[in-house]
Amino acid sequence: QVQLVESGGGLVQAGGSLRLSCAASGRTFSAVAMGWFRQAPGKEREFVATINWRGGVTYQADSVKGRFAISGENAKDTVFLQMNSLKPEDTAVYTCAARRSPAAHSAIYSNTRDYDYWGQGTQVTVSS
Repeated sequence: QVQLVESGGGLVQAGGSLRLSCAASGRTFSAVAMGWFRQAPGKEREFVATINWRGGVTYQADSVKGRFAISGENAKDTVFLQMNSLKPEDTAVYTCAARRSPAAHSAIYSNTRDYDYWGQGTQVTVSS
């Protein structure tokens, strides 16, 4: 069984920064893409950022573009989310996901259906 474990969440003031990490463990597999999603109370889960190692493509949602950056280590099935200039509206549970299914070169995977494995999530709270 593959497990994704997130870390790095917490409480931060508006304008501050946090760095989330997500690592895969358990049965060995090679993720072809990994992503971050978030869900605020009373709202649907939304896409945040993704990285596709077939082509080295990264993509962020418009709401976080210029503030958040995704990176990772393909060989270790690890992904990071650097979050700067945080706003209260960024408050949510952040969850990482991994895709094992074949990936098209440089494709952007921004839908929950694109991913095969999910972590439990880590809380990020931004105070005003």
